Amino acid sequence: MEFINKTIKELSKKDKREVLSDCFSRIKEVEPKLHAFVTVLSGLEEVDRKDNPKSILNGIPVGIKDVLCTRNLRTTASAKMLDGFTPPYNATVVKKLKDAGAIIVGKNNCDAWAHGASTENSDYGVTPNPWDLERVSGGSSGGSAAAVAAGEVPYSIGTDTGGSIRQPASFCGVVGLKPTYGRVSRYGLIAMASSLDCPGPITHTVEDAAIVLNVIAGKDEKDATTSDSQVLDYTKDLNKDIKGLKIGVPKEYFGLGLFDEVGEVFKKSLETFEKMGAEVVNITLPHTEYGVATYYIIQTAEVSSNLGRYDGVKYGFSAKDSKDLIDSYFKTRDEGFGDEAKRRIMLGTYVLSSGYYDAYYLKAAKVRRLIHDDFVKAFEKVDIILTPTAPTPAFKIGEKADPVSMYMADVFTAPVSLAGLPAISVPAGFSADKLPVGIQIVGPHFEENKILNVAHMFEKEAANADWRKNKVAV
Repeated sequence: MEFINKTIKELSKKDKREVLSDCFSRIKEVEPKLHAFVTVLSGLEEVDRKDNPKSILNGIPVGIKDVLCTRNLRTTASAKMLDGFTPPYNATVVKKLKDAGAIIVGKNNCDAWAHGASTENSDYGVTPNPWDLERVSGGSSGGSAAAVAAGEVPYSIGTDTGGSIRQPASFCGVVGLKPTYGRVSRYGLIAMASSLDCPGPITHTVEDAAIVLNVIAGKDEKDATTSDSQVLDYTKDLNKDIKGLKIGVPKEYFGLGLFDEVGEVFKKSLETFEKMGAEVVNITLPHTEYGVATYYIIQTAEVSSNLGRYDGVKYGFSAKDSKDLIDSYFKTRDEGFGDEAKRRIMLGTYVLSSGYYDAYYLKAAKVRRLIHDDFVKAFEKVDIILTPTAPTPAFKIGEKADPVSMYMADVFTAPVSLAGLPAISVPAGFSADKLPVGIQIVGPHFEENKILNVAHMFEKEAANADWRKNKVAV
């Protein structure tokens, strides 16, 4: 059980074979209940690693969300369409981790194609919440968050399109960092929505998130959308005093289905920041109410484009007994895609179609700019913005059968993604049902160092809080 609670820094000082052995033992113990991995190595003999004694990640195990390509290790996006696909190359994020000596022990379950907010849409089964196995782990990076929360791995790499790192981190009581769009390379990521996707770390602590970001951030010649802005040492400023820090609280975030219990945790978090000397400033983000609608127009449009390549000809699943090529296309896509993928393909194709492009997609692109400008104006008055991460704690498996109610789980995170801003979710308390609740700290573009500092100082202040004593159910 000691392995479960250890940070990257603590594990870096231990015998690496012992760390790996403990990792595999824990995975073997809880996977039958948790199903946080789609593919997992059987043990030490399958480990493929480079040795880098200078790196703090050397010899530390990590789980990788199953949408990031891993050379010679099955990558399916948790979708039947790619069952059995083994990439011939590593995603840039994976390559950087391996160069740092990190050990990939498996691929984490997620909603198929990263389409979802609960990991119920995986073609390989649901990953429940480690705190309550009748509830969801969140999504789409639910397997990544659950694996860290349950102590299967000390950290994992997820991807965030509209909240897919932050929301499951909140549901599972761990730290989830979405970097600025372009801070971390998307090369080798099975694309969902290319103008929104961001790989990032899910960890036990804020310091661990900073450690991992130090390794994976930076310009990549294979991804033209990566920025050449300076990569800092994100661990350097973690302990800076936040006295006098101006924290913006947007009024629009308190009428969008926010549960009372989540609101109460958020209120106590504000009191903690004020106790630390920060100043709370009421702000407005006037286009927040259009965030989810705008997100699901732009995102589905890009989904329909990105999934067009899966036709059963080049790679992946191919339907049998087809009469001709056209019949093969239809059968392959009908059998290979799940309901949520089909829903998003149809929505995206519709908003891009002749006669509807101007009415939907073009208008959504304009609103996206307004949402971006709302944040820019807000940061002229405040240093960071603080919101709840999700409107609710983890909901029960099967509870949200209505797709629209599921989409509303992104109501606090999607606007941040549309603006391309960095944000981090940190544990802030628990509901009456002993379910984790997170808060979201948002910063200006490429100021990950600022939100990491604020999150770390909050984490230190809350270190001895009663809710920190709660334990996962597995």
